[in-house]
Amino acid sequence: MNGFQSMHIEFRHLRTIKAIHEAGGLARAADKLNITQSALSHQVKGLEDQAGVELFVRRSKPLKLSAAGMKLLALADDILPRVAAMEEDFAGLVAGKSGRLHIAIECHACFEWLFPVLEEFRKAWPDVDVDIRPGLAFGALPALQREEVDLVVSSDPEDIEGIEFIPLFDYSPVFVASSKNPLADKAFVEAEDFRDQTLITYPVDRARLDIFSQLLAPAKVEPKALRQVELTAVILLLVASNRGVAVLPDWVVREVKYHSDYVTRPLTATGVTRRLYAAVRREDATRPYMAHVLRLARTEPVKLQRA
Repeated sequence: MNGFQSMHIEFRHLRTIKAIHEAGGLARAADKLNITQSALSHQVKGLEDQAGVELFVRRSKPLKLSAAGMKLLALADDILPRVAAMEEDFAGLVAGKSGRLHIAIECHACFEWLFPVLEEFRKAWPDVDVDIRPGLAFGALPALQREEVDLVVSSDPEDIEGIEFIPLFDYSPVFVASSKNPLADKAFVEAEDFRDQTLITYPVDRARLDIFSQLLAPAKVEPKALRQVELTAVILLLVASNRGVAVLPDWVVREVKYHSDYVTRPLTATGVTRRLYAAVRREDATRPYMAHVLRLARTEPVKLQRA
């Protein structure tokens, strides 16, 4: 009989082996497991029949595990703590106290707004695993469908089965230029004004940049040059030095000034208004921790910073 290959080991078997080893006898182990000694003996015999070997040295006091029994004990020591941790995790999920919140961002400027949101969220939900996945930005919505992430911040809602786009807040992309730039004297800027300018943007595909999707692409206008910069602070530093112009969400530059040497102007005479959304799987939208982070995220960024 090739015993170990045909064994059917259950968690209760592992708990039994561990209890007998720790108690040193069947009677004390039975009390620990809250079963009768007869039931425990029957369970041990059934396990030994499966294994084809004795798991205990019968004439030893206290009762000791055989070499085969020690192998099973090692398995119990490996598996049972992991099972206990999983049960604790599941209990937290049932109670709504734990879970996973992995976020992908399609809005590059949103990092500066999101961190205060997550700091407030962390205080209320310390057992929720929070992560930001910027590397998934361009495939964020498919990743949400595949359950690789749990929330996507986007300004471009789509009709996707099972995905809900929840409005967060409205914002206006605004033109930012040095006070020395001739365009600073205008009441507003239009697409044609960018033909002679170096446009400084985040390193994002132009289709996802408001300045291109809302103004330049429809007008078929290209800026004189395009420069990509990762950090908002560096963008504003370059703009203040008159090294180029930028278009940023109004909440990035309103009351969060890194320099005083730049001005903001509306895009077009009527301005441009955009809306930011949180995309989540429909079945996750009502989870207590998800509802809380969405409530925090609806707070306009500048108001959140003041809180």
